Amino acid sequence: MKKIDWARKLTSRKFWMAVVGFVTPLMTMMNVSDSTAVQVTALIMAGGTLIAYIIGEGMTDAANLNSKDKFV
Repeated sequence: MKKIDWARKLTSRKFWMAVVGFVTPLMTMMNVSDSTAVQVTALIMAGGTLIAYIIGEGMTDAANLNSKDKFV
């Protein structure tokens, strides 16, 4: 069985759109108001953007540290 690369998964816009695409119909099915569904969708996308940024910056910083170590 393949190991899931969570860092790559959490930085993927496709992943976050899939999460929104899953959650939004569930809220519709549960008769959640439109304004609440929009707010939840916005919250998911904002959280996804923040997580992707943090992980992406961490990966960049780690790569920079590794490349500097090779030239010292």
